[in-house]
Amino acid sequence: MSESARDLARKLLSSSRIPATEDNGVATSGIRVPNVGDRSVATTASRTSIPPRPDRTVRGPGKQFADHPGVVAAATQRATIAALTEQSGVPSPYFLPRNSPNDHVIRSAAGELVNFSAYNYLGLASHPRVVEAATSALCEYGASASASRIVGGEIPLYHELEQRLAGIYDVGDAMVTTSGYLTNAGVIGYLLGTGDVAFCDTLIHGSVVSGTQWAGCRRINFRHNDPESLRMVLRTSRAAFDRALVVLEGHYSMDGTVGRVAELAAVAREYDCAVMVDEAHSFGVFGASGHGIREHYEMAGADVDIWMGTLSKALGSCGGFIAGDADLIGAMKSSAPGVAMLTGAPAPSAIAAALAGLNVLADEPERLTRLWDNTKHFHTALRERGINLGDSQQTPICPVIIPGEIQAGFASTTLLENGVYAPAIAAPTVPAGKERVRFFLTSEHTEQQLDSTVDLLTDTVANLNRLSGPTVTG
Repeated sequence: MSESARDLARKLLSSSRIPATEDNGVATSGIRVPNVGDRSVATTASRTSIPPRPDRTVRGPGKQFADHPGVVAAATQRATIAALTEQSGVPSPYFLPRNSPNDHVIRSAAGELVNFSAYNYLGLASHPRVVEAATSALCEYGASASASRIVGGEIPLYHELEQRLAGIYDVGDAMVTTSGYLTNAGVIGYLLGTGDVAFCDTLIHGSVVSGTQWAGCRRINFRHNDPESLRMVLRTSRAAFDRALVVLEGHYSMDGTVGRVAELAAVAREYDCAVMVDEAHSFGVFGASGHGIREHYEMAGADVDIWMGTLSKALGSCGGFIAGDADLIGAMKSSAPGVAMLTGAPAPSAIAAALAGLNVLADEPERLTRLWDNTKHFHTALRERGINLGDSQQTPICPVIIPGEIQAGFASTTLLENGVYAPAIAAPTVPAGKERVRFFLTSEHTEQQLDSTVDLLTDTVANLNRLSGPTVTG
């Protein structure tokens, strides 16, 4: 096993024994994780007596995690949802079975539904050209890459997509990955260490938090989208660390706010910080050509060190990518655990689908126009009815704030009963008291679908306001 793989094993084993980090700190562990293959391990263990914990519970076979707080909470939630579903006769909006593409209309166990749960912003996941490209690659290369690219041989599709992405961002190279979440976690885990720091927007995605835990670095938050807050934090904290990475998003997925990336990146440069931008929900959505937040702000590619995005949203495929300096990307292609090294490459069909998605984006710019026309129409209609959209900045992510877990769940279920699919989001995913029903708008929604949903949602919120009873927020 390589030394970097050993380092990864040590970090993962160590992190499994400690609690999650606080926002402004990192937990540490004094547990020694021996090198894999160390022949002294067995004899050392046999000679060393570790005193038993006085409070240790004897759980028995198959019961080691039965009382784990996360397992207990999830089991309780499933039982509650199952009981409510049985009592009401309405299918649960969670894990709703469907037998169609995740498009603006889906066929499901609840019948045909107008769908606002999919981030298929441009309708490309079921576009004939995208499906045909994926099918051709499936027939030519099989269903799986079956190995990491460094040892499994290179398929030309991967290089072609990476060069397209590098050109879009005007940087030296790009790398495609199997997962957007693991891209953020793995890249930060590879680049930062115990003497380093990540300065993160308070609304940053959980994958970035996982990356800082993986890295063992400090994580310090600044107020959402606030350049002065970032400047203050950097002024007081930057000098205490070696490498520093400011992590931002282009389009925040819970609130529909637009990252002030250009301003924040400029502040980061004042204090010798690298910058990473998560474009999961902005690539394919922002910019005149749909090329993301860089195009939206007319930034130079070099203004940001790491451009990250996903293939699974606007491009209608699956996986993630990063783009940046050629040497940096080259290093991660060959030696970044969990991102490229020791990790199977994305399926060839997914790469072909993403390439086709880029081609459709270029050939059918009217899809982007329709997306933003629908966005403006939906937001304007809801605000005219007095619906609370929180901090949303009229983007294709539209949160309808309905405080209280039960209230938000009731609203989602009512919509489902009436042919509209938009699941509720509750604490701790969002702050208690800011529970919501979230709507993803697409280019394919019709004006009639948007208007009928506005009417239904307005009636649902009015009914909720007439109900008496305590607000449940957690």
